[in-house]
Amino acid sequence: MTSDSPKPLAGRIALVTGATRGIGEAVALGLAKAGAHVIAVGRTQGALEALDDAIMTATGEHATLVPLDLREADGLDHLGAAIHQRWGKLDILVGAAALLGPLTPVSHLEPKGWDMVLSTNLTANWRLIRSMDPLLRASDAGRAVFFSSSVARTRPAFWGVYAATKAALEALVDVYADETENTPIRAFCVDPGAMRTKMRAGAFPGEDPKTVPAPETIVPFIVDLVRPDREAPKGVARFKDRGQESPSIDA
Repeated sequence: MTSDSPKPLAGRIALVTGATRGIGEAVALGLAKAGAHVIAVGRTQGALEALDDAIMTATGEHATLVPLDLREADGLDHLGAAIHQRWGKLDILVGAAALLGPLTPVSHLEPKGWDMVLSTNLTANWRLIRSMDPLLRASDAGRAVFFSSSVARTRPAFWGVYAATKAALEALVDVYADETENTPIRAFCVDPGAMRTKMRAGAFPGEDPKTVPAPETIVPFIVDLVRPDREAPKGVARFKDRGQESPSIDA
């Protein structure tokens, strides 16, 4: 595709987790508008169908819908096998599913809450990499994108489990990027900054949502990052430096 093509991702296969809300939903729709066939993963069939309706209205094409809880141990392995059987490759992987978890002192965290956030924010993304790696290698320019947060670096009080999982995710993706340096795969994280999402509303209930950007604002940035004709970033790509003091929330 040329740089001015209205469909820079035509013919690309894109898998998006967390595709039924927030940034994941916006990115799934944006990738479809850019020409990619989207494999949308979410927990609820109804929300996936609503996304499919939006994609159909915008593009005239359906998405592939995968109702799946990422904490299911073997679900991602089965998904990888199904993608291999149907397409034989994966060009774009976007890991946008995440949980905030309780904002509480580390010493007050309950094991159940810790395990739930760890399994969603970190373990599921490791399994995603594990299952999709052969498919990304089969692409001419595989792109693996995971959403991080400023708290991975700032580590404020009461954000222990979320900050820990995001810092660990950045480390995991950095290692994977180093391991695949001599392959067609480029893996990196994106810090979206403050976004108007349900997760952020839960973290900052007193914040006026109109003061933070809608998730749709990051879509052109993501589309540009995953284009096969563009050099992918290394480490963490930050959407914008807005000078904000509040932590960024990624879903």
